[in-house]
Amino acid sequence: MRNILITGGAGFIGSHVVRLFVNKYPNYNIINLDKLTYAGNLANLKDIENKPNYKFIKADICDFDTILKVFKENKIDGVIHLAAESHVDRSIKDPFTFANTNVMGTLSLLQAAKECWQEDFSNKLFYHISTDEVYGALELTNPKGGNEPGGGPFGNEFFTEETKYNPHSPYSAAKASSDHFVRAFHDTYGMPTLVTNCSNNYGPYQFPEKLIPLFVNNIRHKKPLPVYGKGENVRDWLYVEDHARAIDIIFHKGKIGDTYNIGGFNEWKNIDIVKLLIKTTDKLLGRKEGEDDNLITYVTDRKGHDLRYAIDSTKLKRELGWQPSLQFEQGIEKTVQWYLDNQQWMENVTSGDYQKYYDDMYKNR
Repeated sequence: MRNILITGGAGFIGSHVVRLFVNKYPNYNIINLDKLTYAGNLANLKDIENKPNYKFIKADICDFDTILKVFKENKIDGVIHLAAESHVDRSIKDPFTFANTNVMGTLSLLQAAKECWQEDFSNKLFYHISTDEVYGALELTNPKGGNEPGGGPFGNEFFTEETKYNPHSPYSAAKASSDHFVRAFHDTYGMPTLVTNCSNNYGPYQFPEKLIPLFVNNIRHKKPLPVYGKGENVRDWLYVEDHARAIDIIFHKGKIGDTYNIGGFNEWKNIDIVKLLIKTTDKLLGRKEGEDDNLITYVTDRKGHDLRYAIDSTKLKRELGWQPSLQFEQGIEKTVQWYLDNQQWMENVTSGDYQKYYDDMYKNR
């Protein structure tokens, strides 16, 4: 029996992790703690909300007294920390919120774990999920694509676990700071910690401010598809359920105090993803191929927009045997189909109705 606290479990990645752990480990008590900001949606977890080993707590990770109470009352012995502000555009407009949630919230959890565990760390674990954006940006040495000897389609350099931190946005700076706090608690107090840095995720239940669900919805409604700059920025993409599987493996088998990079070995230019989304969505909607290409609209590039991210997951594959399960085109079609099949979910999210429903539910408790 374990009592595992998963923070941010009503969010995109968190809901997939919660679902996996609740279903796979019936002997674990899974406590999902989420503030239910705009990005948290309990409708993401309706299929498991009545499971006997699942419990939801609405709370803010920055509220130390509440977090400490949660640890004590639920006898928490493991933490999987995903709660974070994560949208770069929002961080540029409001860096204070990102610093508060991502840094002070993480520190609140670490301190609660330290006080509750009283430095008896046997069978305890604090697992912190971070991002590849803390590493900064890579050069685009092969801008036209095509594999180079010993490298990827857009360059020979990759982020490894030894890459120096070089964050460029308020979001990535806040995540970098939180990573350092986690490692500091390991080095100072001996707390058993793990840190993972992951590439861009995609899949069902992603909040539609992010590229893939936003553009699928816009294509469906024939709305413009705003592409930053010329769409030349390159990202490494990973299907969210593959990320959840990686988290599961690392939580149970990762080397304490270590870092693992999680990536898809799957680099794409933004403009090529947009074209693939148009092609896939039009096909699934029964439209003519290329019918919606004219929706692409180029807009002024984002401030501090990193050119290329590319994760090297070799260590994770070599040491723990994990690798992605889906090819990108297969994963994209599966993802687009989910959004088209779940229009009520999309409409509730874009209208804000999902928040009102759960606000009313908690007022009546």
